[in-house]
Amino acid sequence: MVQIIDQTAVFSQENQDMKAFLAALSPILEAHLSHHIIVALSEETPAEAIDISLFTQWSTDFKKSAKSFVLVTNAISYEDTPESLSVVPTLQEAKDVIEMEEIERDLGF
Repeated sequence: MVQIIDQTAVFSQENQDMKAFLAALSPILEAHLSHHIIVALSEETPAEAIDISLFTQWSTDFKKSAKSFVLVTNAISYEDTPESLSVVPTLQEAKDVIEMEEIERDLGF
């Protein structure tokens, strides 16, 4: 499911398995390059099913376009991910990360 809120596109995994979700998500992301992205994984998604390298690549691509990319999951910790990937446990924290990154970009960081 995709929900657009202001300049942010929120993608929710819902009842799809990870493979199907990623296959559906990849082409859709290309249509939303002008948006900040939040990808909210299902709470049932196990950590071993999460392809960190793929999410990290997407994050890098969006940051090059001055947009944020945030992954919402409880399955993995931000300590277990590369610095280039923002991982938070809640949707509200994802929105907060985007707001902070917008401020950083405005200040030239």
